[in-house]
Amino acid sequence: MRPSPNRLIATIFGAVYLLIGILGFFVTAGIGFFATEGSNVIVFAVNPLHNIIHLAIGAALLIAGLKSVPAAKSVNTTVGAVYLLVGILGLFLLGSSLNIIALNGADNVLHLASAVLLLGVGLSQDKTVSRRSVGAGRTA
Repeated sequence: MRPSPNRLIATIFGAVYLLIGILGFFVTAGIGFFATEGSNVIVFAVNPLHNIIHLAIGAALLIAGLKSVPAAKSVNTTVGAVYLLVGILGLFLLGSSLNIIALNGADNVLHLASAVLLLGVGLSQDKTVSRRSVGAGRTA
């Protein structure tokens, strides 16, 4: 039996997003919760709200990845769709007062790349194969 790509991706992404959410709090001390300009974790801008979102998404992915294939597949697809929306909206929010999670260009690229991978795996992998018994549906 081969390992599930959905469970693997959900577990890895979940652990990484949880770690980034935790690390983000070390660099955002003193920044307002809804600040449109954040501090950087490597090249990615974050603020406290952005960190909480990373923690929630990381936890959802990790729990689903550890739980079951259907859970991982569902969460990968859902998070992928949300990240696709955030990646597209983020392109229009840069420099705007509506940018309450302090998105920057690097965030947009990461969100779009995450969306492609999560949606790609969620929608294409771990499909159940319907097997018919030989001769089923035939009349005598």
